[in-house]
Amino acid sequence: MMRTLNCEQDIIEEAELICSHYFDLLGSGLTYLGERLPWNADFKTNYRWENRFYKEIPIIDLSNAADVKVPWELSRFQHFFTLGKAYWLTGNEKYALEFKAQVEDWIIQNPVEMSVNWTCAMDVAIRAVNWIAAYHFFSESPSLHEAFWRRFNQTLFMHGKYIIRNLENRGDHTGNHYLSNLVGLISLGLFFRDASKGLHAWGKDAEVWLTYGTREIEREMFVQVHGDGSNYEASTSYHRLVTECFLVVTILCLRNDLLFSDRYMHRLEKMCECIMHTMKPDGRTPLIGDADDGRLLIASRYGKWIKNDFRHILSVAGELFDRDDFRVIGRDFSEEAFWMTGKPPKQALPESIPLTSCSYPDGGYFILRNEEAYCLVRCGELSFHGQGTHSHNDQLSFELQINQEDIFIDPGCYVYTADYRMRNYFRGTQSHNTIQINGKEQNDFEELHLFEMREETFSQCVAFQENYFKGMHHGYANKCGLVHCRELTLRPGEFEIRDRLEPAQSSAPQAADVNFCSTYILPPAMNILERTDKCIIYNENISVELVWDEFSQAQIDECWVSESYGVRVPSKAIRIFSSQFQMKTWIRWHVVWKNLKRCGVERI
Repeated sequence: MMRTLNCEQDIIEEAELICSHYFDLLGSGLTYLGERLPWNADFKTNYRWENRFYKEIPIIDLSNAADVKVPWELSRFQHFFTLGKAYWLTGNEKYALEFKAQVEDWIIQNPVEMSVNWTCAMDVAIRAVNWIAAYHFFSESPSLHEAFWRRFNQTLFMHGKYIIRNLENRGDHTGNHYLSNLVGLISLGLFFRDASKGLHAWGKDAEVWLTYGTREIEREMFVQVHGDGSNYEASTSYHRLVTECFLVVTILCLRNDLLFSDRYMHRLEKMCECIMHTMKPDGRTPLIGDADDGRLLIASRYGKWIKNDFRHILSVAGELFDRDDFRVIGRDFSEEAFWMTGKPPKQALPESIPLTSCSYPDGGYFILRNEEAYCLVRCGELSFHGQGTHSHNDQLSFELQINQEDIFIDPGCYVYTADYRMRNYFRGTQSHNTIQINGKEQNDFEELHLFEMREETFSQCVAFQENYFKGMHHGYANKCGLVHCRELTLRPGEFEIRDRLEPAQSSAPQAADVNFCSTYILPPAMNILERTDKCIIYNENISVELVWDEFSQAQIDECWVSESYGVRVPSKAIRIFSSQFQMKTWIRWHVVWKNLKRCGVERI
């Protein structure tokens, strides 16, 4: 089967890197981590968390650059799936022995509840899921004896005991953390339900975990997922993670004759449809809101998966729901579907699936499409019903792709607590393709409160049609006495933007002097030619004009963009300024290369 999918060599190469202790985690680049893996350290900054009782370990210190996500990421053991695949393909005991060595070393360095890797129940749960997956690859290895499996099972069992005592459901809203807890409990419950794996008492705990987990996960589907299939954390990356969690646990339960309601299954299918429709023509998805590259199981392309490519989800969903549209879009990820569902790729599929304009108003995503262009507009509630945990100041911002070339992009997220200044930069209004008035933020946030943003925008979609969007938000109503209204119209060869500032019905006086700025963030690969009333944006494949009205003027700024956690690269931002109460801007892409040559630009 692996030979049919043409991935055998890649699996072996990835497994060899793991055995040699080379990892690329959260922007580190491929790095040798030493003979003994640094389970309790941020190897990027050489900061180490000392072992002590987990409730006494400070995991965030904004005065240094250490990122607790680094040891957590390594200790999720998502690389074990690749080691297991290599063993399954070759039968080479070196992979089983590496699995054993890492488990034993981790247990030594991380006594139960006594290290930084016991401070977050989500990570404990994800580690448990990956250890269980590895067990099924290595359980018959002659190199792994009863004493090892006893230690393995004992430690794994304590993961379940820890999770049930530290469920992340204490706040006003549950999210991907609590969902991961439940996935871990269900996986552990199924694993230990067989009393032969240990003492009979383990089976009793397992039933408790399984009963609680299945009941709660059905409930969470309707807490965390809107009726249109979008996730209420207002982040496309967290939507991917949450969908993966629901998909994996649903498949696991179905294999064990545990069924969810038809209503649950329909909502899960809608989540996958949301991924399909928000996807750009090149197969990638805009990184709206926060993004930390979170995954549950990485069943294919470990170390090489592209963080804004969500098509592996659709490959798996195609088999679960028997949908050819999902299969076609996810066809390059058939290996993922094989490992998750056990089904080989279906043959005789259509070449492509046409997608049209659509909206996800509950989640705040509006997608305009024609044969040439794709545009996703953000206009909706902040995450967790206005709490703003994973939200950015991106209301009425958009991404634009033309002929599968990114023209204007969301800058991404970069990091969380490792650099609070950059955290705030990436979630600020000036980092998004929208309007900023008098230097104010759309939604205010405190500099050191990195996961809170007070809802002030209360965005509304006023009209949406196949090639037209009109929306407004109130983020400047109490600061400047103004409401931002934006109209976007997609035509063949042209994208028109109309911005208006209208008086707000509030007690705040309308600003006498208005200085508003419209920002356009470019991908790093784009070049810019500046002219009096326009900019020409181009690379070797496409050229586009950004034209503004006579009352506006523009400047080019340096900026940062990030396609994955821990990685930032320099790019350019075009900022168009006006002191009027309205602005018109046009993006036109029927610019031929001979016109650029008149400007002194040669085709690359």
